[in-house]
Amino acid sequence: MIKYYFEDFHVGQTFDIGPRRVSKEEIVDFAGKYDPQPFHVDEEAAKRSMFGGLIASGWHACAICMRMSVDGLMGQASSLGSPGVDETRWLKPLRPGDELMLRIEVLETTPSRSKPDRGTLRVLWSMRNQKGETVMTMKGLGMYARRPQAA
Repeated sequence: MIKYYFEDFHVGQTFDIGPRRVSKEEIVDFAGKYDPQPFHVDEEAAKRSMFGGLIASGWHACAICMRMSVDGLMGQASSLGSPGVDETRWLKPLRPGDELMLRIEVLETTPSRSKPDRGTLRVLWSMRNQKGETVMTMKGLGMYARRPQAA
Protein backbone atom coordinates (compact mmCIF):
# COMPACT_ATOMS: atom_id res chain seq x y z
CA MET A 1 0.00 0.00 0.00
CA ILE A 2 1.32 3.41 -0.96
CA LYS A 3 1.65 5.82 1.96
CA TYR A 4 3.75 8.55 0.29
CA TYR A 5 3.20 10.25 -3.04
CA PHE A 6 5.25 13.10 -4.51
CA GLU A 7 2.98 15.67 -2.81
CA ASP A 8 3.72 14.18 0.62
CA PHE A 9 7.39 15.22 0.52
CA HIS A 10 8.71 18.68 1.36
CA VAL A 11 12.11 20.32 1.59
CA GLY A 12 13.72 19.73 4.99
CA GLN A 13 11.66 16.61 5.74
CA THR A 14 13.66 13.76 7.24
CA PHE A 15 13.11 10.04 7.67
CA ASP A 16 15.14 8.05 10.23
CA ILE A 17 15.52 4.36 9.48
CA GLY A 18 17.23 1.59 11.40
CA PRO A 19 19.04 0.27 13.22
CA ARG A 20 20.70 -2.41 11.14
CA ARG A 21 23.70 -4.42 12.34
CA VAL A 22 26.40 -5.51 9.87
CA SER A 23 28.11 -8.87 10.43
CA LYS A 24 31.64 -9.99 9.55
CA GLU A 25 30.19 -12.80 7.44
CA GLU A 26 28.07 -10.37 5.45
CA ILE A 27 31.07 -8.08 4.83
CA VAL A 28 33.29 -10.93 3.63
CA ASP A 29 30.53 -12.51 1.52
CA PHE A 30 29.69 -9.26 -0.30
CA ALA A 31 33.34 -8.37 -0.86
CA GLY A 32 34.19 -11.88 -2.03
CA LYS A 33 31.61 -11.51 -4.79
CA TYR A 34 32.00 -7.85 -5.75
CA ASP A 35 35.07 -6.14 -4.24
CA PRO A 36 37.65 -8.76 -3.17
CA GLN A 37 40.33 -6.40 -1.90
CA PRO A 38 42.35 -7.89 1.00
CA PHE A 39 41.05 -5.46 3.66
CA HIS A 40 37.48 -6.59 2.82
CA VAL A 41 37.99 -10.37 2.71
CA ASP A 42 41.09 -11.33 4.74
CA GLU A 43 41.22 -10.50 8.46
CA GLU A 44 44.98 -10.91 8.74
CA ALA A 45 45.70 -8.76 5.68
CA ALA A 46 43.18 -6.22 6.95
CA LYS A 47 45.02 -5.96 10.29
CA ARG A 48 48.20 -5.03 8.38
CA SER A 49 46.37 -2.47 6.24
CA MET A 50 45.94 1.23 6.96
CA PHE A 51 42.49 0.33 8.35
CA GLY A 52 43.86 -1.92 11.10
CA GLY A 53 41.08 -4.46 10.61
CA LEU A 54 38.35 -5.77 8.36
CA ILE A 55 36.12 -3.16 6.73
CA ALA A 56 33.14 -3.34 4.39
CA SER A 57 33.38 -2.32 0.77
CA GLY A 58 32.00 1.14 0.10
CA TRP A 59 29.76 -0.50 -2.48
CA HIS A 60 28.40 -2.74 0.26
CA ALA A 61 27.59 0.39 2.28
CA CYS A 62 25.68 1.72 -0.75
CA ALA A 63 23.76 -1.56 -1.06
CA ILE A 64 22.89 -1.49 2.65
CA CYS A 65 21.76 2.12 2.30
CA MET A 66 19.50 1.13 -0.59
CA ARG A 67 17.99 -1.79 1.32
CA MET A 68 17.36 0.38 4.37
CA SER A 69 15.79 3.04 2.11
CA VAL A 70 13.41 0.56 0.52
CA ASP A 71 12.50 -1.10 3.84
CA GLY A 72 12.01 2.18 5.68
CA LEU A 73 10.54 4.52 3.07
CA MET A 74 10.57 3.74 -0.63
CA GLY A 75 8.69 0.47 -0.23
CA GLN A 76 5.78 2.55 1.10
CA ALA A 77 6.10 5.27 -1.54
CA SER A 78 5.15 5.72 -5.17
CA SER A 79 8.79 5.35 -6.24
CA LEU A 80 9.36 5.20 -9.99
CA GLY A 81 13.11 4.62 -9.81
CA SER A 82 16.02 7.00 -10.08
CA PRO A 83 17.91 8.78 -12.83
CA GLY A 84 21.07 8.54 -10.74
CA VAL A 85 23.25 9.47 -7.81
CA ASP A 86 25.31 12.65 -7.96
CA GLU A 87 27.69 12.19 -5.08
CA THR A 88 28.80 9.34 -2.82
CA ARG A 89 31.27 9.77 0.04
CA TRP A 90 32.69 7.05 2.29
CA LEU A 91 33.78 8.98 5.37
CA LYS A 92 34.55 6.31 7.99
CA PRO A 93 35.20 2.59 7.67
CA LEU A 94 32.18 0.33 8.12
CA ARG A 95 33.27 -2.48 10.44
CA PRO A 96 31.87 -5.83 11.55
CA GLY A 97 29.34 -5.35 14.34
CA ASP A 98 28.54 -1.75 13.43
CA GLU A 99 24.93 -0.80 13.98
CA LEU A 100 23.73 1.62 11.34
CA MET A 101 21.09 4.31 11.30
CA LEU A 102 20.05 6.01 8.08
CA ARG A 103 18.62 9.50 7.71
CA ILE A 104 17.05 10.55 4.44
CA GLU A 105 16.60 14.30 4.03
CA VAL A 106 14.59 15.88 1.22
CA LEU A 107 16.70 18.67 -0.32
CA GLU A 108 14.52 19.64 -3.27
CA THR A 109 11.17 18.75 -4.86
CA THR A 110 10.58 19.39 -8.55
CA PRO A 111 7.31 18.62 -10.34
CA SER A 112 7.88 17.30 -13.85
CA ARG A 113 7.12 19.82 -16.58
CA SER A 114 6.64 17.21 -19.29
CA LYS A 115 4.93 14.47 -17.27
CA PRO A 116 2.37 15.90 -14.83
CA ASP A 117 1.82 12.53 -13.14
CA ARG A 118 5.23 12.65 -11.39
CA GLY A 119 7.97 14.67 -9.78
CA THR A 120 11.60 14.34 -8.71
CA LEU A 121 13.11 14.54 -5.24
CA ARG A 122 16.74 15.40 -4.58
CA VAL A 123 17.72 13.73 -1.32
CA LEU A 124 20.67 13.32 1.01
CA TRP A 125 21.25 9.91 2.57
CA SER A 126 23.42 9.97 5.72
CA MET A 127 24.41 6.68 7.32
CA ARG A 128 25.82 6.75 10.87
CA ASN A 129 27.28 4.05 13.09
CA GLN A 130 26.48 3.39 16.75
CA LYS A 131 29.02 6.04 17.80
CA GLY A 132 27.16 8.69 15.82
CA GLU A 133 29.96 8.89 13.24
CA THR A 134 28.87 9.48 9.66
CA VAL A 135 30.03 6.46 7.68
CA MET A 136 28.65 7.42 4.28
CA THR A 137 26.67 10.12 2.51
CA MET A 138 24.99 10.09 -0.89
CA LYS A 139 23.08 12.75 -2.79
CA GLY A 140 20.78 11.65 -5.53
CA LEU A 141 17.47 11.81 -7.30
CA GLY A 142 14.30 9.80 -7.04
CA MET A 143 11.19 9.95 -9.20
CA TYR A 144 7.80 9.60 -7.51
CA ALA A 145 4.27 9.41 -8.84
CA ARG A 146 1.78 12.08 -7.89
CA ARG A 147 -1.37 11.11 -6.03
CA PRO A 148 -4.00 9.85 -8.48
CA GLN A 149 -6.97 12.17 -8.90
CA ALA A 150 -10.35 10.83 -7.77
CA ALA A 151 -12.52 9.71 -10.67
